[in-house]
Amino acid sequence: MEDAKFSRFHLKLTVYSSGGPFLDGYILSIIAIALTQITPELHLDAMWSGLIGASALMGIFIGGLLGYVTDRFGRQLMYTVDFILLIVASLLQFFVQNAWELFLLRVLLGIAVGADYPIATSLLTEFAPRKYRGAMLGVTVIAWYVGSVVAYVVGQWMLAIGPNAWRYILASSAVPGIALVLLRLGTPESPRWLLQQGKPREALKVLREVYGPGASLKHIVVPEEKRTRTSYWTLFNRTYLKRTLYVSGFFTAAVAPLFAILTFGPTLLTSYHLFDGSSGYGSALVSLLFIAGCVPALWLVNRMGRRLTMIASFAVMTVGMLLLGLFPNGPLWIIGLGFLLYALFSGGPNIMEWLAPNELFPTEVRGTAVGVTTCISRLGAVAGTYLLPWALSQYGVGPTMLAGAVVTFGGFLVCLFLAPETRGLTLNAASVGEEDEAAAEARGRRLRVGE
Repeated sequence: MEDAKFSRFHLKLTVYSSGGPFLDGYILSIIAIALTQITPELHLDAMWSGLIGASALMGIFIGGLLGYVTDRFGRQLMYTVDFILLIVASLLQFFVQNAWELFLLRVLLGIAVGADYPIATSLLTEFAPRKYRGAMLGVTVIAWYVGSVVAYVVGQWMLAIGPNAWRYILASSAVPGIALVLLRLGTPESPRWLLQQGKPREALKVLREVYGPGASLKHIVVPEEKRTRTSYWTLFNRTYLKRTLYVSGFFTAAVAPLFAILTFGPTLLTSYHLFDGSSGYGSALVSLLFIAGCVPALWLVNRMGRRLTMIASFAVMTVGMLLLGLFPNGPLWIIGLGFLLYALFSGGPNIMEWLAPNELFPTEVRGTAVGVTTCISRLGAVAGTYLLPWALSQYGVGPTMLAGAVVTFGGFLVCLFLAPETRGLTLNAASVGEEDEAAAEARGRRLRVGE
């Protein structure tokens, strides 16, 4: 499995697993367009605008805790069930009559998306050959921004329907949800998880279905000492605490300013007097810049290594935020440079958001780790998204962006002091505990030179 060629199965699994991030980007971004009509129709004040903008993020926090379920009961079952909730909640948005109904439904949407992250990324990681692991998980991040771009374009286009266009805009997320449920039917269970659960016959059956009759279990045997009961507390014991702090810390620093910018992109661009009258398309352009940053990062995490890519990315992102904060009324080229630096160099942290927790934690707690670190990061994202409209009205765009620069610099410090290097390691070697890192790195060097 670790050295398999990239096959049609890997391609399909990558596409299907990218569905959750695509819908996350779509759902979190489409609300920015819809709010331009919802605010006057439902008489939303600043508090309710912030709550509805952040509601899906709150749901992702709850849904991320379901990573424990996928470690206990498997990846396959929840791989399609979670999207059924998403489809129902999407369609019900069409019928809401007040702010609290919309808030509740968007929390449910967030729960479905948040549950999918540990499910889909764990399944993808456990099938991915090590040579392609970074790229396969990186594609799921790019899918988030593709969803964001599509949402802004679709939302701006659907505004022409009329004053009730926001109902159709919000319900539109059901369409890709239905398509993804149908595509995911028949996806096999992770053989690593089956083996870790003491089901070698089922694991071997899956391996031979995917890789052919010559497939063997010998390269994915789970060491006996690793067959432990799934527990949230495992992430905070002496073995994995540093890794939990690292992933949660950089994840929070990356998404807190990012989600605020994308959720209220039209409002923010208006503050900079950019794309007046067509801020939805302007926000789509910003999301395209984030995609452009992710593409080279897919290569850099293998070429430069995970650690150096992260440190350099957060350093330049901080500079971009500082330009936006220090020169809010500056010339267009400075504002454009600020957005450009932040968006392009966000690629490194964005790629690592799914790659790091899936590499750094073993099979029995991988889904739990992805879920918990996602939950922690979404607390920061909720705070940033909820506070952005308030901060813009109270302090203006300059001080608001400076606060974002402080958060981004915090991500730089987390990576500088805590980031490990897992480039070139097998999944088993990358996910060993803190006290075994030296041995894992030695093993990784031997593997890289073909020993």
